[in-house]
Amino acid sequence: MSTIPNEAGFDVIVVGGSYAGLSAAMQLARARRRVLVIDAGRRRNRYASHSHGFLTQDGTEAAAIAAIGRAQLQAYPTVAWREGSATHATAEGDGFCVTLDDGARVTSRRLVLAGGVTDELPPIAGLAERWGRSVFHCPYCHGYELDQGEIGVVATSALSMHHALMLPDWGRVTLFLNGAFEPDAAQLAALDGRGVRLERTPVARIAGHADVVLHDGRTLPMAGLFVISHMRMASPLAEQLGCAMEDGHAGQYVRTDAMQASSVPGVFCCGDMARAAGNVAFAVADGAMAGVAAHRSLIAELNQPA
Repeated sequence: MSTIPNEAGFDVIVVGGSYAGLSAAMQLARARRRVLVIDAGRRRNRYASHSHGFLTQDGTEAAAIAAIGRAQLQAYPTVAWREGSATHATAEGDGFCVTLDDGARVTSRRLVLAGGVTDELPPIAGLAERWGRSVFHCPYCHGYELDQGEIGVVATSALSMHHALMLPDWGRVTLFLNGAFEPDAAQLAALDGRGVRLERTPVARIAGHADVVLHDGRTLPMAGLFVISHMRMASPLAEQLGCAMEDGHAGQYVRTDAMQASSVPGVFCCGDMARAAGNVAFAVADGAMAGVAAHRSLIAELNQPA
């Protein structure tokens, strides 16, 4: 078993090198703390070519934002970067020990978990191949670019009402029920009030750009589709450490306080793994808070009576 040279250990290990993790590490680096970022290289929005709605970066390539952030972070001399997956974490003494997929072990006084989530899509042929390109989950991220065209919502449960009632601000909406649920009278009235059309024929597959092929043979071309994915955490570390969870509309996420602190002392969580829903701007903000909070907890530790 190998150990990454780190003298007496890092002040903070940040697990996850996407927007939230980069933002957290930046605050710590600017406080001149020794930081290790462990990154598996699987950003949630890696399927999308461009990012929208993030101030000063609207329309910028999603990968470019992450690459610039990493380059700026690595310019700080107290930052180390390790590519790979963190597979296990335990509390040891006054800190934590993290094991990587190659068997290396690293230690720190604090942990920031920013491992993100994985989206699990309904098993509709052609849907996953278009994820992030013409099939989306966030209207604020991708709705404007559909240019007020035909927008489809593929229902996965009654929660798809949320998409169906939001999206008329971005185009003409068809809700494909696909056998997921049947709207009640109040829901039907709300959909009618927003001008949403209903389609009850099941979806056979997605073709072309975002064409919905129905089981009766009809094809309804769409400018884009929206679907609520089931989210699961991409990293097992929060569960291993015993962090308390919350049940969200699309899956579990880590419960945190206003400072991004988890229920486990010394562990801070940020980004999509600590939100019921999120985007790049939220991830960066939450990451900054987690980094600041982790730093402040280190200061507070020094002030504890002997």
